[in-house]
Amino acid sequence: MQILSSVVVKKIFKDQKEISLSGKWITFKNIEKLFLKHQDAFEITQLGFSEQQRPIYKLKIGFGKKRILLWSQMHGNESTGTKALFDLFNCFSNCNNQELKTILEECTLVFVPMLNPDGSQAYTRVNANNIDLNRDAVDRVAKESNLLRNLLEEFNPQFCFNLHDQRTIFGVEGTKNPATISFLAPSEEITRALTKGRIETMDVIVAMNSLLQNIIPNFVGRYTDEFYPTATGDNFQKLGYNTILIESGHYPNDYQREFSREFTFYSILQGLFHVATATKFNSFEPYFLIPNNDKIFYDVIHRYSNSEKDVAFQFKDEIIDKKFVSKLEKIQENDLKTKIGHNEIVFEGKFD
Repeated sequence: MQILSSVVVKKIFKDQKEISLSGKWITFKNIEKLFLKHQDAFEITQLGFSEQQRPIYKLKIGFGKKRILLWSQMHGNESTGTKALFDLFNCFSNCNNQELKTILEECTLVFVPMLNPDGSQAYTRVNANNIDLNRDAVDRVAKESNLLRNLLEEFNPQFCFNLHDQRTIFGVEGTKNPATISFLAPSEEITRALTKGRIETMDVIVAMNSLLQNIIPNFVGRYTDEFYPTATGDNFQKLGYNTILIESGHYPNDYQREFSREFTFYSILQGLFHVATATKFNSFEPYFLIPNNDKIFYDVIHRYSNSEKDVAFQFKDEIIDKKFVSKLEKIQENDLKTKIGHNEIVFEGKFD
């Protein structure tokens, strides 16, 4: 197993980061002009339209036998993976790094950087018809779900990368750290059996985690592998397309998801490099050494000398008058002794 140098990947990211993209609200308008800068390096085609007739594009690069499909923002309000993909596009368009050349020699890559542009515009999880695309893999009611499935069957990838964001509530089990990146090799059925596909998926995750542990040790978690019958990753895995789920989460004081964007970039780059260079995908045991995600965090906790009066708050992001707004909302929970606030304010004396 070849693990990329943390020094090398940090320099690549610093040099190639797409500086025009920042923050959490990333819409089609933000990325539309960026396609032009990559038209010489990538084959760029339109897959189709969203429910509200926004274009959905795919980018293709590489000429190797190993086929990899990557997509982001099937949930419109989960944009960290999209930012990381455009950082990666800059790498393939501009960088002559040998590891990147190896990826393109061994792999053919297809990207869908924004599957749900309507949800992205509204900053919602669902599409314009209130359909959660990540729960529409069986019924395929949404246009966007059918575009992804058609692409999957046409391209026939060996591996898929399904990019998501996870909430700030998750920590790394056994630590007091947030789960900045969490991985999942989705189950294929309710028993969560270790099929050949899951083992191969776990192998790639082991490689990604190995790099991250050199950069953000103990900030990586493992997402629950409970089987969801209508979920995209579970169904793609069931159909024989190895699907790696990357959940980009919170890093201390990183509410704009710019640090987690960087770590997501490292994860994807290592994953692609591992697929490109590995001859076997059977090193799965270390996958189970990655700690579970644990729901231990709130964004803000007010602490009082009488702990029964402690109060928790979570940020709610929404678009108001065409502006991105984060508001703190009070959470109803009686016992906060075992919870951690990303920010904690301690009140003493007359306030207790």
